[in-house]
Amino acid sequence: MRDRAFSGSVYLLGTLATAVVTAFALPVLLAPPVAQGWAAWHRRRAGRLLGVAAEGRPGGRRDLGWALAHVAVGFPLGLAALLCLGNIVVAAVAMTLWWAFPSDARPTLFSFLDVPVDDWVTALAGGSVQIAVLGAVAWWVLPMPARLHARLCLAVLTPSARERLTERVDVLTRSRVGVVDAHGAELRRIERDLHDGTQARLVTIAMHLGLARESLADDPDTVAALLDQAHETTEEAMAELRTVLQTIYPPILADRGLDGALTTLAARSGVPVRIELAGLGALPATVETVAYYVIAEALTNVTKHAAATRAALRIERAGDVLTIEVTDDGKGGADETRGTGIPGIRRRVAALDGVVRLDSPPGGPTTLAVRMPCA
Repeated sequence: MRDRAFSGSVYLLGTLATAVVTAFALPVLLAPPVAQGWAAWHRRRAGRLLGVAAEGRPGGRRDLGWALAHVAVGFPLGLAALLCLGNIVVAAVAMTLWWAFPSDARPTLFSFLDVPVDDWVTALAGGSVQIAVLGAVAWWVLPMPARLHARLCLAVLTPSARERLTERVDVLTRSRVGVVDAHGAELRRIERDLHDGTQARLVTIAMHLGLARESLADDPDTVAALLDQAHETTEEAMAELRTVLQTIYPPILADRGLDGALTTLAARSGVPVRIELAGLGALPATVETVAYYVIAEALTNVTKHAAATRAALRIERAGDVLTIEVTDDGKGGADETRGTGIPGIRRRVAALDGVVRLDSPPGGPTTLAVRMPCA
């Protein structure tokens, strides 16, 4: 109760200050970036007072509407709190230091009655009554308008169900476009690998076999050499074809599951990797595939770009959410625009309605965190 009374008083004093700032800086607050930040700060502030999580910013006209409502409601509520708390201070001064003021400028108690303080009896009795009454108001009453203002703030600035649905549709639309683009790029990569690698080797095999057939009767030694070359090229083509197929769905997932596949990835990594796996259970094949590629790409980045001496992999499942964290002690400063593969990770995770967070300050450490549904 004491914390609530104190936080309510502080909240209302802050509300008065920000209402004054809003009133005088309203033209500046009309700029969308400024309005967005101002509204987001108030939303977080109101959420802390009420002990609730503040949802994402709706933006636009709601930000302007909040600025006007904040001035209209916040200013009188904050002013009332200031008068209440200020008169407590006045009473405390009047009780103890009334004698130090000139006779024509001594403090008064109960401003609506304008009671002068000319002696110790009035100072002690009147000051005690004023402090008790206003202290009770600050203790019991001020938290209520503070919470009222905070609820108004969240009511104005929290997105409606329709706005949340619209935002959700926008997110899904963007992720769908990203998935289509990624799928197209993947198909082009597979086609290029097959055309430049496997197909070229098959053409070479056909040429060798054709020459061998023509030389079969006249030059048996040449036939044997051509058949050896065709055999070697066949093995190379098969190896390249296996590599292409592994990029579509890693066979190790089917053979050993995600746990075994990740253990193999860690063993092949260029830096030591500590693994923490916690109760993954049965996961959908799409989730396993995305998780495998995310971790493979992340560990490749650690080896190629991070200049790290060790890395840690933590993957756990909490209900219907799979969480992946890859951390290294490298130099940090990861740049998504310089071939680190992070955009590809984001596209793959977005396809499953997941989120990616990259924390890589200069000097390190770097943490790649992924959360995606796995129901």
